[in-house]
Amino acid sequence: MSIDSAVLSFAGLVVLASIALTLLVSPWWLLLTGFAGVNMLQASVTGFCPAAIVFRRLGLKPGCAFQ
Repeated sequence: MSIDSAVLSFAGLVVLASIALTLLVSPWWLLLTGFAGVNMLQASVTGFCPAAIVFRRLGLKPGCAFQ
């Protein structure tokens, strides 16, 4: 698995978890979905992604987006 696919998988997992928590616990969990969206938008503009840094330190190989 590359860093690119790990970042996309993690973002999808955060969004799905947020939806589940919104339905089961509280609508305030939608803020987590908003945070994930803002983080993805920021990463696309600046190229800085904290999750990519963590996955790189965990030893995943870089893909074409996060080299």
